[in-house]
Amino acid sequence: MLKGGLYPSVRFPQMEAYELTRYSIFSLIKQGLIRHTGWKRAWRNPEPKAAYDVIIIGGGGHGLATAYYLAKLHGIHNVAVLEKGWLGGGNTGRNTTIIRSNYLLDPNAHLYEHSMKLWEGLSQDLNFNVMFSQRGVLNLCHSKAQTDAFARRGNAMRLNGIDAELLSRDEVRKRIPELDFSDQVRFPICGGLLQPRGGTARHDGVAWGFARAADQRGVDIIQNCEVTDFIIEGGRVTGVETTRGKITAGKVAMAVAGHTGVLAQKAGLTLPIESHILQAMVSEPLKPLLDTVVTFGAGHFYISQSDKGGMVFGGDIEGYNSYAQRGNLPTLEHVISAGVSMMPCLSRVRMLRSWGGTVDMTMDGSPIIGKAPIEGLFINGGWNYGGFKATPGSGWVYAHTIANDAPHPLNEAFTLERFARGRLIDERGAGANPALH
Repeated sequence: MLKGGLYPSVRFPQMEAYELTRYSIFSLIKQGLIRHTGWKRAWRNPEPKAAYDVIIIGGGGHGLATAYYLAKLHGIHNVAVLEKGWLGGGNTGRNTTIIRSNYLLDPNAHLYEHSMKLWEGLSQDLNFNVMFSQRGVLNLCHSKAQTDAFARRGNAMRLNGIDAELLSRDEVRKRIPELDFSDQVRFPICGGLLQPRGGTARHDGVAWGFARAADQRGVDIIQNCEVTDFIIEGGRVTGVETTRGKITAGKVAMAVAGHTGVLAQKAGLTLPIESHILQAMVSEPLKPLLDTVVTFGAGHFYISQSDKGGMVFGGDIEGYNSYAQRGNLPTLEHVISAGVSMMPCLSRVRMLRSWGGTVDMTMDGSPIIGKAPIEGLFINGGWNYGGFKATPGSGWVYAHTIANDAPHPLNEAFTLERFARGRLIDERGAGANPALH
């Protein structure tokens, strides 16, 4: 039995499950009556210490995962995670929760598949149900050329030990009859590439699970603590200035999603990164309609159904640079039009709300995970469309890199230097534009 997870992720005998449910209901009623005064914090709320072995800037999934693996796998417990706002308030709480490892090129395929394997055991590892649902990720193809491209991608995936199935038009229709299979549509469906092990997870559950597990291993999670500058002495980073005072550290690691370029400039670094807005939406709750994730690359659209019944969907990035966490009406209209084109029944569905996240975009569509040109400083950013799905894998390799002052084989190709040397990992086609979100 799990010890204190928010939701059990293992099966219980019938009577034990009944007793657990009865206890949970009465406990919730009691806490509601006393205004939750008896609840214990899931993690501490410490004051920052003067010094740490490692400071991680960014209290989202990547930063928290890094702290957790530093403590668990490398024995480094004197770690602070500094978050300028609230935990998980950035991209971790502003994505569409899709998990996949359907990449073409070896470096990305190996990294994301390692992350996928961590996802598969993450609820048990953290003792916290992250609600990982392997409902599959299906990428639709709309031409003979795109079918050939998907066949190549699927074969590359299989060569790397990743599950992939190339489906015919009839096989796609059998799985998802709600799609528009008429021949009069602009982008007729020819088939699709399916990764059965892909799916979704609960984004805030991921942040909470890593936070609690890291805290239990001695990591200090400090919210409302913005880093305003780096302390650099003799060409080495020795700490940071924050809104809550100066904090020194042997090593400082960045994991701030869409604000990597802004933070790096405080250390005098200009990174090959642009920040764009990626907008998403959710509809009113519906009865079960879609039991998988579907991407409509030709229309820059992807969709899944949440456990609450809402249809969660989005499209491509906004075409301008911005750090605002909101989208705009033209993109919203484009996304909804694409959705109705792919699945006509959506025309009768009411949209509930929309939101935007700030994503780092590198020129080759692949992340930067490694040492910075300044001693003692580490960079984790430029995740493009792949940030949430990489959460455990990113934290795992980043923790190894920080602990050993050297990359793990899984992230040694993702250096900052590759852009100067022309060793790009060109995976720009792995997002909503043109096919795979």
